[in-house]
Amino acid sequence: MRILAIETSTEYCSVALWQDGTLNARCERVGQKHSEVLLGMVDGVLREAGCTVQEVEGIAFGKGPGSFTGVRIACGVAQGLAFGADLKVVGVCTLHALAEATGQDKVIAALDARMGELYFAAYEKRDGAWRTVIEPCLCTAESAPDVAGSGWFGCGSGFALDSPTPTPPPEGEGLKVRYGAQLCGVAAQAVPQAAAIARLAVPEFAHGHAVDAALALPLYLRDKVALTTRERAAR
Repeated sequence: MRILAIETSTEYCSVALWQDGTLNARCERVGQKHSEVLLGMVDGVLREAGCTVQEVEGIAFGKGPGSFTGVRIACGVAQGLAFGADLKVVGVCTLHALAEATGQDKVIAALDARMGELYFAAYEKRDGAWRTVIEPCLCTAESAPDVAGSGWFGCGSGFALDSPTPTPPPEGEGLKVRYGAQLCGVAAQAVPQAAAIARLAVPEFAHGHAVDAALALPLYLRDKVALTTRERAAR
């Protein structure tokens, strides 16, 4: 099975090709230039593998949450490639991809959502399969959902943020203090990447869960993307 995966929900742009268990991937920090470099990266990965997009069996993409523009780019490119090659698609949650890439079995994944908020989810792997403990949501560090037990691994840019509220610890120091001794480690610099998107998409394709390109939809957890001048001053 050959699955092409793309991920552009952060300042990083990544592409991966899954070929029967072997992954060929590229990842670059591109800022806001995803639309300029993504197709070139796709072409490069396919060339290295000696195949064309018509020889791929499906396309996976990071559906969000994340940068509104970045998520739309991944969705749009996945649709365009899939329509052109008559392929089906699978959208993968970027928070799930973060969890997959850690190599851990209990993961709290959080991405900086700007405006003092986080994109947040928690996952646990049992018998080789992921279970969603907390569904993807939008929250602040203070209002992040409780998780039971210890041994949780924190990952993503949400763990690099301090709370914007001027309260003393533990309320004012973000997720690291919020979960404290429940955490066994943190990788705050981790970002969603296409390699993890591909690994998570393969069983979805194998089980017939892929959809037509027209049904490739982004995952938005909020509609508002910026604060007004008055809201910024109040914060």
